[in-house]
Amino acid sequence: MNSTVSLDNGSQMSSHNEMVSFIITTVFFVLTMICFCFFVYFISIILIVYFTTPQVRDNSRYVLFAHMLVNDTLYLFLGLFLALAYQFLYMPVSICYFILTITTATFRVTPFNLATMALERYIAICYPLRYLMFCTVKRSYSVIAAMWLFGLLPNAVDLAILSSSVEKSFFSQKLLCKQEGLIIQPLQDTIRSIYFIVSLIVVALVILFTYVKVMLIARKSGSSSSSASKAGKTVMLHGLQLLLSMVSLTSTITETYGGNYLAMLNFLIFMCVPRLLSPLIYGIRDEVFSKCIKKMYSTISKAKTVQKI
Repeated sequence: MNSTVSLDNGSQMSSHNEMVSFIITTVFFVLTMICFCFFVYFISIILIVYFTTPQVRDNSRYVLFAHMLVNDTLYLFLGLFLALAYQFLYMPVSICYFILTITTATFRVTPFNLATMALERYIAICYPLRYLMFCTVKRSYSVIAAMWLFGLLPNAVDLAILSSSVEKSFFSQKLLCKQEGLIIQPLQDTIRSIYFIVSLIVVALVILFTYVKVMLIARKSGSSSSSASKAGKTVMLHGLQLLLSMVSLTSTITETYGGNYLAMLNFLIFMCVPRLLSPLIYGIRDEVFSKCIKKMYSTISKAKTVQKI
């Protein structure tokens, strides 16, 4: 009798915990979707300005920024898709691996883009006479191609290890799409972790170097409103974005001891927030974008006024 009661209590507690976890997960997912919609709306405005303004489109600084926005949007979209798909959608291993490859590559490209943008500000402030020689639109596209090459490199190695460890029929099997389900050999996880840590350390050193150099120039100029000071603040914000990305390394530990809601919370704080900062850094702080956005909205409001008349 007592054992039956204890079993009933245990099942009730289990169902209660599952319900609480489901509610919390749903709340975090709704918050993530709201942030994502805001992000998409804001970057759509910035990209419209980018593609319709020649002076912006022909500037290497804004080429890198536009690439980062497109990259981050793709990452967030695929991340949200995988978060939903993992709950109920079984898909072939080959399709899952392709989606995870693009998702992880976009995640790796973000720190590279931050470092490149920091170097661009460093050259603009410390070597202004050589800026147009070093920072051209053509070179920006070449750097973007190199970012993607390095971003996809670990996946190429991972695919080679995975293909040599499983039968061909493995790729036609269906599973819930998650990175852990495709790790067959410990070497795969080791390579992924080492690559991620080393790349983040290198990027952190680049951002730190550029920040110190730019702020030294700002201090020599003696003006808090100088272009060097503004560039230093921009580089510092890049460092904050990178720091949040580095903290995401702890997600594996926290998700192990938590539920699905912690996975969603990690995705919201450490994956979404750094990327939501990007349009704010340039869209609000950058004078060119700010003027173009105000001009665009004033044109729209005038057009609406004319229609009403």
